[in-house]
Amino acid sequence: MTSEHSHQDDQYDPATTVEAVTNAAQDIGEFIRSQRLSAKVSLRQLAERAGVSNPYLSQIERGLRKPSADVLSQIAKGLRVSAEVLYVRAGILEARPASPVRDAFLADSSISERQKQMLLEIYDSFRRENARDGAEQFASTADDARVANEVIDGLGTGPASSAP
Repeated sequence: MTSEHSHQDDQYDPATTVEAVTNAAQDIGEFIRSQRLSAKVSLRQLAERAGVSNPYLSQIERGLRKPSADVLSQIAKGLRVSAEVLYVRAGILEARPASPVRDAFLADSSISERQKQMLLEIYDSFRRENARDGAEQFASTADDARVANEVIDGLGTGPASSAP
């Protein structure tokens, strides 16, 4: 029975998939609209900056269309926000942990989106390497501490400790 239950959970459910896509489209649309309004940019201005039609951008904002990565990139440029932010909101990329360094890269308008992505990849690779080295060093330190505790415990059980 357990295998039947897990098999049922793995079955493709078109209604659930359609609902998930619709929710993602609405979420990114609402986010784009809120960013546009806070930037005080009209729908027409953003459509022009992004190189998409006014009706298409309106459909994106209302959650009727889910934009491609290319369109999101153009919208990001039009809004002067990071494409990565829009990709995460649209479910194209996984969210990365917050970091002041990452935020500084993303906020820098003097470098291109591609340059930002390259810097972030290099930065993340350094962080992973340092985390791995730190874990190895911690394991080595933990081993040293364990050995030291064994020596100390061994000293406590020797003949000197049995004296009154």
